Amino acid sequence: KQWYQRRVRAGVSSKEIDLPQIVVVGSQSTGKSSVLENIAKQNFLPRGMGIVTRRPLVLQMIQAPSKKIINGTSHDTWAQFLHKGDLFYTDMDAVQKEIVDDTNRICGTNKGIKDDPIHLKLYSTKIPSLTLVDLPGLTKIPVGDQPRDIDQRIERQVRSYIVKENSIILAVSAGNVDIANSDSLKLAKEVDPTGSRTIAVITKCDLMENSDESIAVLNGTSVDVKLGLI
Repeated sequence: KQWYQRRVRAGVSSKEIDLPQIVVVGSQSTGKSSVLENIAKQNFLPRGMGIVTRRPLVLQMIQAPSKKIINGTSHDTWAQFLHKGDLFYTDMDAVQKEIVDDTNRICGTNKGIKDDPIHLKLYSTKIPSLTLVDLPGLTKIPVGDQPRDIDQRIERQVRSYIVKENSIILAVSAGNVDIANSDSLKLAKEVDPTGSRTIAVITKCDLMENSDESIAVLNGTSVDVKLGLI
């Protein structure tokens, strides 16, 4: 009891409590960022060709009970970076820029990746309280100053998040790729063989072929995940 009281008084860091989280996993250019933004109901993630997400982004969505007055103006949505202290962001373009700037500061400007996460809190009266993690897209070929084993490094980073029993895996696959070759579903299956923690997400459905296999995918009969298919 005394230990508990001391810990409550001192506060517990995020490193000491492993909170449940939804981890977004997918190959590059499968639409991972769009999926995350649809959940958050805000456009704030960097866009571009090739590898854009180069370090984990831990997004803590918090449902605000009411609007907040910031610089004399009422806002129903605002954001706060852990590394920026008490600075509040109300412009999502500025949030996007800070993600890019801090990524470049830690990872360099030539496509390098790092394990150090960006911690971002998003407050809004319009969203549920959830924690999501956006990770670098799975890839095979190094670019820029990436090491030759970039595929293994990214996979290790992804595994470190999805192996946790309290994580929900959002496995994103593009509709124009054979579901049997989905890197995200393959990796999810390795750490969650029963599919009890996995949700399959199919993007770019307009590019799917008109075939019995595509119908089976959309009906969820060809993907063995217990939490369903979106």
